Amino acid sequence: MLAFFIEQGFSMTWLGRFKDSNIGLKVAMALSGVVLLGFVFIHMLGNLQIFIGQEALDHYGAMLQGNKEVLWGARIVLLSAVVIHIYTAVKLTMRNKAARPVAYKVKKSVSETYAARTMRYGGFIILAFIIFHILHLTKGTVGQPSFQHCDYLGDEFTCYVYNNVIEGFADIRIVIFYLVAQVALAFHLAHGVASLFRTLGMNNPRFEPIVSKLAIGFATVVAVGNCAIPLAVASGLLTGGN
Repeated sequence: MLAFFIEQGFSMTWLGRFKDSNIGLKVAMALSGVVLLGFVFIHMLGNLQIFIGQEALDHYGAMLQGNKEVLWGARIVLLSAVVIHIYTAVKLTMRNKAARPVAYKVKKSVSETYAARTMRYGGFIILAFIIFHILHLTKGTVGQPSFQHCDYLGDEFTCYVYNNVIEGFADIRIVIFYLVAQVALAFHLAHGVASLFRTLGMNNPRFEPIVSKLAIGFATVVAVGNCAIPLAVASGLLTGGN
């Protein structure tokens, strides 16, 4: 029995040290990143239903909003992933600065990509975008003078996602902000996906070119998909429904 408690105590101590180590923080960042990558891709696919038509997008919105347990469960998981991702990023950045308190006289970035050098700033833009996006197209409190919330139309639960999107991108300034945010997201994803593979031990030099192409490909697909909607509205390709 004593041996059992000693072993358990050792295990908890090791786990605590691991969670607070640089490797543990990087693993936590990677795993939370996996959750966020999945959400970004699925969210993009759902939103692209706007090109199928108003009925498809409104039905998609009603399906999500009509399942409160699933919706809030997903929100809690996503919020946890965001908090973990930000916390680990800040923690690692502070440790890197503490390890090198005196800046180099000549900054070198031979092996760094543009995305890697701007990861921190891109993160701030993305965080600002997430907050704005929620207020803009989820709550309808910003840039939406006639936002329509989901409600019952007779016996049918109805959402007005299509018209909210069309109205939401009527302001060209909002369109530009969305496009800038998607560019920042693309750089963040390209670097993040590549780092994810390295953190999880899949960093064989033979596969590095493939991983790099996959990361850039994924980031490009997400950016193009997300940018297509505000651009389609701004250009008149998508117009208001009923």
